[in-house]
Amino acid sequence: MAASRIVIENCSIATVDANDTEYASGHIVVADNRIESVAAGKAPAGLENVVRRIDGTGHLVTPGLVNTHHHFYQWITRGLATDHNLFNWLVALYPTWARIDEPMARAAARGSLAMMARGGVTTAMDHHYVYPQGSGDLSGAIIGAASEMGVRFTLARGSMDRGKSDGGLPPDFAVESLEGALAATEATIDKHHDASFDAMTQIAVAPCSPFSVSTELLSQGAELARRKGVRLHTHGSETVEEEEFCKELFGMGPTDYFESTGWLGQDVWMAHCVHMNDSDIAAFARTGTGVAHCPSSNARLAAGIARVPDMLKAGVPVGLGVDGTASNESGELHTELRNALLISRLGAHREAALNARQALRLGTYGGAQVLGRADQIGSIEPGKLADLVLWKMDTLAHSSIADPVTALVFGAAAPVTLSLVNGKTVVEAGHLTTVDEDAIARSAREEAQRLARIAAEA
Repeated sequence: MAASRIVIENCSIATVDANDTEYASGHIVVADNRIESVAAGKAPAGLENVVRRIDGTGHLVTPGLVNTHHHFYQWITRGLATDHNLFNWLVALYPTWARIDEPMARAAARGSLAMMARGGVTTAMDHHYVYPQGSGDLSGAIIGAASEMGVRFTLARGSMDRGKSDGGLPPDFAVESLEGALAATEATIDKHHDASFDAMTQIAVAPCSPFSVSTELLSQGAELARRKGVRLHTHGSETVEEEEFCKELFGMGPTDYFESTGWLGQDVWMAHCVHMNDSDIAAFARTGTGVAHCPSSNARLAAGIARVPDMLKAGVPVGLGVDGTASNESGELHTELRNALLISRLGAHREAALNARQALRLGTYGGAQVLGRADQIGSIEPGKLADLVLWKMDTLAHSSIADPVTALVFGAAAPVTLSLVNGKTVVEAGHLTTVDEDAIARSAREEAQRLARIAAEA
């Protein structure tokens, strides 16, 4: 059967390939779910089975944005504990989060996914680690929401086995046993992980953090992931307090502790990594361990400024993350392009820290690297999957900025005229095509109110 083709032409294109190839006016041909060609000028005449031809005048096409760290469930607890650092914020919110159930998880996932997809995210991920006893099939609800939305998705199946009675932060009824967490994670992999080139759903093994899981859960989780051939994800080096905790409890800093438990490697990525010294960065570079940089959340929780320029110089794979929307209420990744650039310039490298194209690379190809999918997504190249975003750059907000990539990164959030995931339309003229946004908003509000009532009565 002949491939169905979509042609986008007369647009600026930032391919984010190895040479940062760009076209001031070019075209892209999509055949089914793959990119068939990309080049300057108009598409060649005589293409067969063209089902749609799009005039991209006034637009920039980039690879779809790739989110590498998120906590969807927090969509229904936004706007709380707004003046807390990480540890105090966790203490304030864990009693509420510990009462989440399946309908809440579904509503929160749909809200989180909708906000990201509408803003140009084509590959999402969720690090979900709160599994209260009797709460239902939370992983299934989250995966179902991503499938409904039509976005590419990685569920980092998280876990915690260190409750309050063991010196952890979450209530005891919100954590799992070591054996229960490992068994549930393996069952999720067996049921949902797809290792194929064009997979829409993948699973990672993701114990929450050094201060909420046992050493045994980390080390046995790493063994499980490698036995199953999936990736590993956790939080690392997020705060000064975490470093002090690791030194007090384990006699070493977070990076050395992670290495001792098998948690450095090309199949590992960690969120935040704010407090990394030279030897930590060298260890990540030596092992190929990736980083999910979450600039807005790091600022919201006063965690600090991650050394992203130094990581990139050392060869560490770095992508961008929204993080949970209880610490980044906007829930959008395209704003992280700008914030990554601006916040990095407050650090030691000042104006030389990052430029617009480096920021775009973090949000696209860098994220694909971190998720282990750089041969499939993250750049516009023939043979890769057709995950593309058409940004409208000729409106009041951007029309006087000559360079479209600079306009996208430095300017206001650009409207999304079209977003394709796997060659299928997910956003059209700024609106989601696969779901009802108003219904999602209503459901999220209702579940947020229900959770607040339950938490208040506890």
